[in-house]
Amino acid sequence: MSNVNQITNAGTLKLQRAQTVLQPQGNTGSNVQFADLLQKEVKRPQSVQFSKHAALRVQQRGIEMTEGLLSDLNQAVKKAQEKGARDVAVIGENGAFIVNVPNNVVITTMSGAEMKENIFTNIDSAVLI
Repeated sequence: MSNVNQITNAGTLKLQRAQTVLQPQGNTGSNVQFADLLQKEVKRPQSVQFSKHAALRVQQRGIEMTEGLLSDLNQAVKKAQEKGARDVAVIGENGAFIVNVPNNVVITTMSGAEMKENIFTNIDSAVLI
């Protein structure tokens, strides 16, 4: 029976520590709720990630990833997501990016010159930036 009490007390202690971590600084007297923190995290815009393959292609093909280009890419993916796209070709001056929208991951990329020689397959949408 004492083992059960130790487990229960340990669980309570961990919960109390977690609650103190979530308390805001200052004398507001209110606790930050986990649900509130989770909602903020879910609403935070996520930047697209690059697969290892895509990152290697960016480097090999000399595509300069500026803040502006990354911002445009994120906006294009957001628009595609709003329309229900799954795999999109984002086409711009610097080249094309094939993005898996549900996972927010750039799968591959190609330069402008390479776009003329290739066929895009397995995409359901295209966004021009």
